[in-house]
Amino acid sequence: MRRPAILVLALLAVAAVGCGRQSDGIGTTATGYAVSGYAHAGPTCPVEQDPTDPACDDRPVAGAVLVVRTTASEVAAEVTTTSDGTFTVTLPPARYTLVPKPVEGLLGTPGEQTLLVVDTPLTGIDLSYDTGIR
Repeated sequence: MRRPAILVLALLAVAAVGCGRQSDGIGTTATGYAVSGYAHAGPTCPVEQDPTDPACDDRPVAGAVLVVRTTASEVAAEVTTTSDGTFTVTLPPARYTLVPKPVEGLLGTPGEQTLLVVDTPLTGIDLSYDTGIR
């Protein structure tokens, strides 16, 4: 009679560990690491000034679709930038290619970027879209 009780407890322990995503509070989960960055567009004014005019700073790009591909070109994730131009996606350790998609109203699309996710969150990815203003 004792074995079934131990088996039930063991199964409950495995289920508890396997359920949900555990986080350490700094962008690491049981399923991977946070990869984050910022998408912006510029120039926003037709003539650059020295000193620079803060009204001419790049603007955030909201709604940009970013595709993350594996080395085998399979889609690992897709994320859309928020209203402030930021994005975050959780990925397991591996090498990836981040592919920004064109955004309506912008002429230039940032180039693809190689991401190497290892054992820490990957932050500060910079995606610069071109407004076409000259």
